[in-house]
Amino acid sequence: MSEAYQRAWQQSISEPEVFWTEAAQAIDWVKRPSRAWDDARGWFADGTLNTAYNCIDRHIARGRGEVVALVYDSPVTGAVQQFTYSELEAEVGRVAAMLVRLGVTKGDRVIVYMPMIPQTVFAMLACARLGAVHSVVFGGFAPLELAKRIDDATPQVLLTTSCGIEGSRIIPYKPMVDEALKLARHSLDHVVVLQREQADAELAAPRDVDWAGLCLECANDAVPPAAELSATDPLYILYTSGTTGTPKGVVRENGGHAVALAWSMANIYGIGQGDTFWAASDVGWVVGHSYIVYAPLLVGATTVLFEGKPVGTPDPGTFWRVMSRHRVKSFFTAPTAIRAVRKEDPDAKFLKEIGTCACQVIFLAGERADPDTISWLEEHSGLPVIDHWWQTELGWPGVASCFALGDLRRKRGSAGFPVPGYHFEILDEAGKPVPVGQSGAVAIKAPLAPGVFRTLWNNQVGFERNFAGFPGYYETGDAGHFDTEGFLHIMGRTDDIINVAGHRLSTGQMEQIVASQAGVAECAVIGADDVIKGMIPVAFVVPRAGHEGDVGLPGRVIAAVRHELGAVAALKTALVVAALPKTRSGKILRNLLRKIVNSEDYVIPPTIEDPTVAAAIAHAVTPR
Repeated sequence: MSEAYQRAWQQSISEPEVFWTEAAQAIDWVKRPSRAWDDARGWFADGTLNTAYNCIDRHIARGRGEVVALVYDSPVTGAVQQFTYSELEAEVGRVAAMLVRLGVTKGDRVIVYMPMIPQTVFAMLACARLGAVHSVVFGGFAPLELAKRIDDATPQVLLTTSCGIEGSRIIPYKPMVDEALKLARHSLDHVVVLQREQADAELAAPRDVDWAGLCLECANDAVPPAAELSATDPLYILYTSGTTGTPKGVVRENGGHAVALAWSMANIYGIGQGDTFWAASDVGWVVGHSYIVYAPLLVGATTVLFEGKPVGTPDPGTFWRVMSRHRVKSFFTAPTAIRAVRKEDPDAKFLKEIGTCACQVIFLAGERADPDTISWLEEHSGLPVIDHWWQTELGWPGVASCFALGDLRRKRGSAGFPVPGYHFEILDEAGKPVPVGQSGAVAIKAPLAPGVFRTLWNNQVGFERNFAGFPGYYETGDAGHFDTEGFLHIMGRTDDIINVAGHRLSTGQMEQIVASQAGVAECAVIGADDVIKGMIPVAFVVPRAGHEGDVGLPGRVIAAVRHELGAVAALKTALVVAALPKTRSGKILRNLLRKIVNSEDYVIPPTIEDPTVAAAIAHAVTPR
């Protein structure tokens, strides 16, 4: 056991005031908070600061202006650019001046509907500098979903580009913005459009404004000063899908967010001044907010902004090529990305040829990492691969092996240990802790750690609902268990626990078995309705390259589950499919699979990466 980790976690639980007051020393405050936690007002409530100042200005003030802050690597356009902290300050200042010209002030909302390009980062940090609240909507989201977010956030300005690039496809954004504004009840003042060379957008004056033209107009405007903000002022709103179809606007506060992210970089990821960190995510998701934009810059590191895909841009060696080109020290990606790489390059020929250069560790999150994927990546990279778990609501890891605290303990199939600041319990349906080894609802004891959401935008009732099921605890919505060594195993959403003839079974556990079988690239197991047993499991299997015609694959999968779990598992159907329906962040849309198998009506979610996959799945499903 790592003594440094154990001391840190114990102090964070028994002496949170001492622990987080010390952690807050890593941040430059305009007014230093007198205490860490206030029951009524939250974390560092009487402190004031500016997050953008902490990300940029303070590093320049300490003589680090010529250090590279941001690297933009875009295999889809062939562009590679670097921005020093001084150059980043100038770019952010110019966008802040543009927003001021458009009337944006502290507390106003700004929608950012943009792809993975440097201007997206400039826009987010410009909002943070002004004290405006940015809400990044994943570029390419359907107009109706964008309209819902516009109506909820009621922004003054929307920033967008003429297009995004998804692999080899050019996706025009402006038509979707125009349609969203027709659907939305809220009317905003301005739409600022950055024209990319891959596509031109048609602008409709006076509402639509050309980004480059506005930038030139503001060339001589003074750079707006960094606004002094309360630690509890909102930094951003990030929408996550709600169960009712109405998106939930997770609100992140400035103070707790800065402290938590800075602590995590130093103590989980091992990143500080002069190091290069790469989170291969998208700024439309929480990983992109936390670990592409804010956390690396808070600690004075170099962050990589990647516009591409793990395969096809141009090949399965893209990740390793980018890591080597920029001497990435710690790498963070989703398990589904590694599965995609493995599917195309099962023998890791590209990885062996290119290598991982200066990389010391690989972190996985966003989707449960099956042990077989971790094993493959560790074997071929020679690096520790650390699965860890968190949510949009948390904003930073809740479960991990704290690599930078010297804790390299890991167990394939587990996300690690509770991160300092988080007190986890596994609860039964009555809200009582269950014995070690027994599955239940994964809950976190209140008060939650700094950086975790403290409200939903315009929806305090919805926020409080997260604590209603188990009073005194935040209900994560995930099921899991602690093992005898203290590892926490997150086995999937609580609704992925299926009841088969009175037996409660984890589809996550079945997926772990299926994924370990030869020839399986990735898989999903869902519960289908059954008139006799109530529910039965159905497996969907994507074959690895070279196994597409393997007729014995379904039988091996079924036999493996039966061997490890017994006949009670009742897995009798394993369907081989070309692809699984996923969100753009890599999460498998299991609810969509359930609806298809159960012959229920379904709607293609706006978050889906490839809308054609659902029809292919429906074609593969036959009456059982």
